Amino acid sequence: MQDSYKTITKASTEVLFKDRNSKFFGYAFPVKNEAEINSRLEELKNQHHKARHWCYAWQLGKIETRYRANDDGEPSNSAGMPIYGQIQSFEVTNILIVAVRYFGGVKLGVGGLINAYRTTAQMALENSNIVTKTVDEIFELKFDYPQMNIVMRTIKENNLNVIDQKLEIDCRIYISVRKKEASGIFKKFENIYKVGITKIDDA
Repeated sequence: MQDSYKTITKASTEVLFKDRNSKFFGYAFPVKNEAEINSRLEELKNQHHKARHWCYAWQLGKIETRYRANDDGEPSNSAGMPIYGQIQSFEVTNILIVAVRYFGGVKLGVGGLINAYRTTAQMALENSNIVTKTVDEIFELKFDYPQMNIVMRTIKENNLNVIDQKLEIDCRIYISVRKKEASGIFKKFENIYKVGITKIDDA
């Protein structure tokens, strides 16, 4: 079972690729949804309002992924797909890569454009901190105070990550568990007397 993925934790620093007076500024951003993607694109369009093209590609999802590649007025498949090709090559997801072009007065041809956009994306990714993360499942544990010791001992023995807790009239503790270990952990808590466990969501 695949339960890990690669992504970046923060935006890359700006990179610059030049070819025959055209300038290509490259950026990589960590993103979780299309609203974040649109916001980042808007920021770059404001920052580079005199540029000719803002070409990009993104991929979202941890196990099942979806993507989009946009040529933004460049010849078909000369910009967006070369950028997306680097996302595939580096095997990263939840990421947006944008290459902003200032036209230098000399046409580069389709081959030149493919090379420029691919190289700009590669440079942006090489300038990024790529990390491997696990796909986790979130569980809610619900119990009364007399069960606190056994719940906390089970959490400690299995090195589980507590992400939140609400200790009021009854106790609720939220834990994240790596996907491939989730069913085993679920059974452990399910077998503890007077402890309820419910799956919340994937993290």
